[in-house]
Amino acid sequence: MTDFDPGTPPAHADDHQFAAWAATAAGNLLTEVRSQGLEGRALKDAGDLAAHELLMRLIAEHRPDDAILSEEEHRGTSSRHDRRTTERVWIIDPLDGTREFSEPPREDWAVHVALWAASGPGVGDLVAGAVAQPGLGMTFDTGNPPVVPPRTSDRPRLVVSRTRPPAFVEALAEEIGGELVPMGSAGAKVISVVRDVSDAYVHAGGQYEWDSAAPVAVARAAGLFTSRVDGSPLAYNQDEVSLPDLVVCRPELSDQILDFIARHGTE
Repeated sequence: MTDFDPGTPPAHADDHQFAAWAATAAGNLLTEVRSQGLEGRALKDAGDLAAHELLMRLIAEHRPDDAILSEEEHRGTSSRHDRRTTERVWIIDPLDGTREFSEPPREDWAVHVALWAASGPGVGDLVAGAVAQPGLGMTFDTGNPPVVPPRTSDRPRLVVSRTRPPAFVEALAEEIGGELVPMGSAGAKVISVVRDVSDAYVHAGGQYEWDSAAPVAVARAAGLFTSRVDGSPLAYNQDEVSLPDLVVCRPELSDQILDFIARHGTE
């Protein structure tokens, strides 16, 4: 895909606009990769590599002083700056939902681009983010926060893994009179709450910072509730990049969800 042209970011793009542009460009590239006739593992690997290389290049070119945290960093590829001593760190997942990406025409896969910025020594938070869902032809970003539509379901809808829904979420749904909505990538699950396809995403099966940073940034900008399953804040750009659990939901459901987990746990 060496002939792919991502175009240029908007003139004088701020971080919100840059995140949206970069995520969209990577999504467009992935759509091209998906159309090349590859299947299975070959398609997964081609998509992972193409989107990763593109995002690394775009950030290096347009935000050269910033560090990058990506899944590929833990496979031997890292940015030129040390993210623990840099005040700005892009947290990216070039292809979230690799399995779904490899199963056309599924649309529940995404590209995540988020920015963490320091607000003091050893302290910082997400300040911008974008989630591109090329299968929907949409990018959700913090510069133009999505408006969460009014709830259209009488029963709370809890989005879960399409292959391994956790037992505790099934029990939670039963207690609050809810129903389960199976879906692929973590980003697609979070954005499903933004889109009123679901009302809550509750996860405790293990994830990393890049799995949730951009979706959480967008969810927060849209006014949704976000936290760890114990109610504590989600923290990013930590020494340990495992961030194994989270809750993203409509604010009116947060007390019920956290109370259930406090009483029953996530086992």
